[in-house]
Amino acid sequence: MPAGLVTAGALAAMFASAFSTQQPSVITNPPPDKIVIEIASVLGSGCPAGTAAVAVSPDNTAFTVTYSDYLAQVGLGSKPTDFRKNCQLNLDVHVPQGFTYAIAQTDYRGYAKLESGAYGTEKASYYFQGSSATLPVTHTLRGAYGDNWQTTDKIEVAEMVWAPCGERKNFNINTELRVFGGTSDTSKTTSFMAMDSTDGSINTVYHLAWKECPKSAK
Repeated sequence: MPAGLVTAGALAAMFASAFSTQQPSVITNPPPDKIVIEIASVLGSGCPAGTAAVAVSPDNTAFTVTYSDYLAQVGLGSKPTDFRKNCQLNLDVHVPQGFTYAIAQTDYRGYAKLESGAYGTEKASYYFQGSSATLPVTHTLRGAYGDNWQTTDKIEVAEMVWAPCGERKNFNINTELRVFGGTSDTSKTTSFMAMDSTDGSINTVYHLAWKECPKSAK
């Protein structure tokens, strides 16, 4: 079962103070030209060098971040620092001329095995370069649990904040996994939560919304 759904207000607060530049006024179909997203920098215990990758969907409606070594755990065989893993990605987004974008929805998926009494959290925040700190959205998964998990963060169209037209601002993604032993017996059991499917990777999908910029901003 999905770990939770957060709508509108929480994510809107993340972007509320991002920009005061002129905003586009017309919602259009995705631009025909390909967008290019490159990882400018990556930092964190959940995404060691070479374990995170980005791909853009052919129709320009989403991009996918794939992690291959993102797992937090607590209990037998774990180090004290293993209960928390995080990843900060700084993405250089090349947008077709004349268009701007906003994040409309984010889907996270992974696998968790939590003993009875244990629980895990997945937290994420997003911001454009130069914006103020954002409010993270947190989802909690409680044991006993042993299955795939998914969370979705969704922003209503009226509450989206768009990247400024005519400027290139890097997009930052901060994610975090934590696992707590709670009332479980951590001397005999191990609980973990991973952004990692059975094939060794997890697709975190960021759905894009597009607008055409005013001609003066192109």
